[in-house]
Amino acid sequence: MTNYNYYIYILYKNNKNPTFLVSLVLLLMLALPSFSQNQTEIQLANEYLLKGEKEKALELYTDLAKNNTNIPLIHNNYFNTLIDLAHFSTAEDYIKKIQKRDPNNLLYQLDYGFLLIRSGEVNKADRYFKDLIANHRSSVQHIKMIADYLSARSLTDYSIVAFNEGRKTLNNPFLFSLELAMLYRIKGEKDLMVQEYLNYVTQSTANIQYVKNILQALITQPDELESLERLLYDKVQKNPDMEVYRDLLIWTTTQQKNFYAAFIQARAFDKRYNKEGDKSMEVAKVALDNDDYDNATKIYQYVVKEFSTGQHFLTARLGLIHTREARVKNSFPVKADSVRTLIEDYKQFIAQYPNSGYGMEALRNQALLYAYYLDEKDQAIELLNTLIANPRVNSTLQAKAKLDLGDIYLLKGESWESTLLYSQVEKTQKESPVAYEAKLKNAKLSYFKGDFLLAQEHLDILKEATTREIANDALELSLRIKENTAFDSTGAALKVYASIELLLYQNKIEAALKQLKVFQSTEEMWMLKADAIILELEPIKQNDKGDSVLVKTNLSFSSGTIMDDVYWLEADIRLKRGEFQASLDLLQKIRDEYPDDVLTDDAYFLQGEIYDRHLRDKDKAMEIYRDFLNLYPGSVYAAEARKRFRVLRGDFSEEAMPQL
Repeated sequence: MTNYNYYIYILYKNNKNPTFLVSLVLLLMLALPSFSQNQTEIQLANEYLLKGEKEKALELYTDLAKNNTNIPLIHNNYFNTLIDLAHFSTAEDYIKKIQKRDPNNLLYQLDYGFLLIRSGEVNKADRYFKDLIANHRSSVQHIKMIADYLSARSLTDYSIVAFNEGRKTLNNPFLFSLELAMLYRIKGEKDLMVQEYLNYVTQSTANIQYVKNILQALITQPDELESLERLLYDKVQKNPDMEVYRDLLIWTTTQQKNFYAAFIQARAFDKRYNKEGDKSMEVAKVALDNDDYDNATKIYQYVVKEFSTGQHFLTARLGLIHTREARVKNSFPVKADSVRTLIEDYKQFIAQYPNSGYGMEALRNQALLYAYYLDEKDQAIELLNTLIANPRVNSTLQAKAKLDLGDIYLLKGESWESTLLYSQVEKTQKESPVAYEAKLKNAKLSYFKGDFLLAQEHLDILKEATTREIANDALELSLRIKENTAFDSTGAALKVYASIELLLYQNKIEAALKQLKVFQSTEEMWMLKADAIILELEPIKQNDKGDSVLVKTNLSFSSGTIMDDVYWLEADIRLKRGEFQASLDLLQKIRDEYPDDVLTDDAYFLQGEIYDRHLRDKDKAMEIYRDFLNLYPGSVYAAEARKRFRVLRGDFSEEAMPQL
């Protein structure tokens, strides 16, 4: 309802005398044409303004401004147009005129100060704004209005002055913390920004996750994180009872991947606040996720020893086995004896806690070791079927076991059984992370079979509505399909590549290597002929008995975007077989032949990891990590490369840690 109609409605509501109603009808008949005309002119002026025809708009606004009832409808556009066209004296006359009618209107007062700035009277504007702020500093609402106006006009410094003056007058150092943090962020003053977020977080522990999320997005550079760490150490020393400072310090050291320092603080946190290992367990999980097996082991051992009757005891015990498992899996080549030792560890754990959720999780892990590392698929299937049939197993773990079972059938070459199990989980666990995982597995199965259209249908859904990890996997596979079918609708080369990936999944390493060599020969011939070629490739298929057979086919394709993936795939195989130099050579080919490819930084970083973790060549690893950070500072591996460099340099040793 317009203002005009509202006033008519109020008159009608409060006076229903018949004579008055007749007068009201006559008033409407006389007024509506004028009102309608004004509305049309305002709309036309606004349209001129949108089109950038400011002179035409100004002409209409000037005429409309003669009628006071139009002022609320045109003020902002009229005033801004006068300023933009440098009609400063007209703007001053206009502001003074409307201020006489409404002297307490704070917006008009602020507009006058802005007029002084734009007309070049900077010193006068400075005094004016400071006086205006001083006159309103005792009102939270007015200070907020002033600061918001000034910020919107890009007068950030005055906005900061307004908030700080309000703080001082109202004797509340925590007032306007978020607003000031945002302003300091705009100005690039990160230290002051961080201080304001710390002011905000101390007001309530409920604010801490919000602040962590903000800082994670804004504080990304090593020097910024180190500066934040020093600030928090200082805060913890001066305020030992402030839980939020220790919590943020743990979070900051974790962001730097300094898990030993994070553990020292988490241990102190748990003791001081009687948390029974809560924070230590958080750090242990992140350390394990980041392949820091030494610190993960150290933390889990601490929790097992210190909180033997606590809620995390079983989780920590299982965490120790998980950590040993991760270490074994990432020590190439993986040794069967080490895997059998792990299986025995799980068996002992299951025997002690057979009906607990932890025992059931251990049974699942045991089955996967049998399937993937000992090639004892039938044993794995038997254990998983036992788990699925157990009525004590919760629905999520049961669904995961079904997905595992589907994977193992795929290992055996029984893809029909696999897709049945994946589809079951999709239907029974709708819109849950495990259902999305099932859909991703179905997409990969279609991809392995060379049905890229069906795979893409699954992936398009997963890119929109799922967890970040699954969405990233879906996006990566989707891009691979699109890149390699853009100029070849049949996807001939990609079909061969997908069949090789399936061979690797099924642990048929020698067959996969043979196919990769054929693929690379194709690349060499293409380079010589600079045209599409026809080669006899030998895709591996399976007969009715499930045995691998070679099927000769004539396959036509052009070399293109997939060769870097071919090198990457073989480099990974060589790495897992312990053929480290061969892996390094293939990674170097990616760097040399595809310097601008998305896999180049992956290849460079993996070279560093091979020298670091497998060849134990400290100097060469440090050299690669240092060069990597200079070449790819924005890489997703930058934080890990920086951490590994600092570990090798000795920055995270026990002696280097501040003791609080």
